[in-house]
Amino acid sequence: MSNPPPLAGGPQGPQALRPLLDTVLDALHDGATARGGPLPAGGPHTVTARLRELTGDPLPHHGIDADTALRTLVQALAEGAADPADPLCAAHLHCPPLALATAADLAASALNPSMDSWDQAPAASALETLVTDALAHEVYGDTGHPGQPGHPGQSGRPGRGGRPGHPQALVTTGGTEANQLALLLAREHHASEGPLQLITGAGAHHSLPRAAWLLGLPDPVTVPAPTGTLDPAALDEALTDLPGPKLVAATAGTTDAGLIDPLPEIADVCEHHGARLHIDAAYGAGLLFSPTRRTQLTGLDRAATVTLDLHKLGWQPVAAGLLAVRDPADLTPLTHHADYLNADDDTEAGLPDLLGRSLRTTRRPDILKIAVTLKALGRTGLGTLVDQVCDQAQEFAATLHAHPGFDLYDTPTLSTVLFRPHGAPDERIAHIRRTLLTQGRAVLGRARMDGRLWLKATLLNPHTQPGDLAQLLKLVEGNTPR
Repeated sequence: MSNPPPLAGGPQGPQALRPLLDTVLDALHDGATARGGPLPAGGPHTVTARLRELTGDPLPHHGIDADTALRTLVQALAEGAADPADPLCAAHLHCPPLALATAADLAASALNPSMDSWDQAPAASALETLVTDALAHEVYGDTGHPGQPGHPGQSGRPGRGGRPGHPQALVTTGGTEANQLALLLAREHHASEGPLQLITGAGAHHSLPRAAWLLGLPDPVTVPAPTGTLDPAALDEALTDLPGPKLVAATAGTTDAGLIDPLPEIADVCEHHGARLHIDAAYGAGLLFSPTRRTQLTGLDRAATVTLDLHKLGWQPVAAGLLAVRDPADLTPLTHHADYLNADDDTEAGLPDLLGRSLRTTRRPDILKIAVTLKALGRTGLGTLVDQVCDQAQEFAATLHAHPGFDLYDTPTLSTVLFRPHGAPDERIAHIRRTLLTQGRAVLGRARMDGRLWLKATLLNPHTQPGDLAQLLKLVEGNTPR
């Protein structure tokens, strides 16, 4: 009988991984070199054909040696990737991850804790509580020092994770899951009062109405946003006419233009009408780390729940989302019992109950890469990165404003810049974007604002230089008819 393949964990795991890591790194390099740009040229059919050519039968009867399989597939994936580390890959809220965070993520994969019971993740569960408490503190202010008694395994029934009465945060797969959780908690908070009505601005993320649908809530009320942000006066009018419990979802960093709703005014309107407030800050929450820009998030702490997403302005590998909750009592509906994971006698004996920390059962320890990044960079280092990309956006916008061949939508709020060739019809804007994608030369997004289609540059790469953005404009110009 042949020996089984080596494992990643245990004392021998690192020795088994070491040569494979060399293979992976070489394959990543070779794939990126073969690609030669921000994404592969040729469009979907060409990319698919090339992938099939490189990889062959995905499930052969007899396998090949591990090194060859790893090298072949990693190189194929890298050659066919859209690389957010390329300065001309600037379409989406898809950040280039820090090497440090990616290395930490490897350790998480090797150790493979499952965050659904303490006996599968002893240190990881404690680390998650420490870090999520610290991040909840960033959102909600000085509510006590993380690490005091009340953490899992220290006192009381620890399954809810964190200090009783203090704001907490749950790890999610991103903004979509965090928004869905926020709606669920709001629905359960108002369960005795009738169906919960969601109210959003026209620029809210698509995951909010989708979450209302998944949870069986009434169709959301959409408040017009003529300037791209939720209008407090229109919100006040909408709330005046709505009966029953209400949840207002504001946005701090819209997907299309990176705009921030007037949070203090919205919070005032919600307070006046007795409406619960959720703020989707998946994009904008990174401003919390910037000493000069965090004032743009004034009013964030008045929300019952806040979505954060550190695989945007946090430079983490996917996934790294969180939901911050001001009142931990709101987490009670997540309580769930499975005797093999959180038996009452185990919990009473001091084993932390982790099932109330997520709707998922098996969860990766995504907190490790976040923890390593926070420890290495600190608030100052992360704030510097946030300021760098936001400053890039300001400088790029100034260049566009001064350029006679382009129209600028507006001065950027975060790191998103909307622009279009002057006088070009919408059809031409869409064609330019698709042409650059097919050529593999640049990845730009698209957004419809003011009834017109705009090219969207989402700048999340702190290594981008002015010359890179000048090249981007030349590529757009080169595909614009005179």
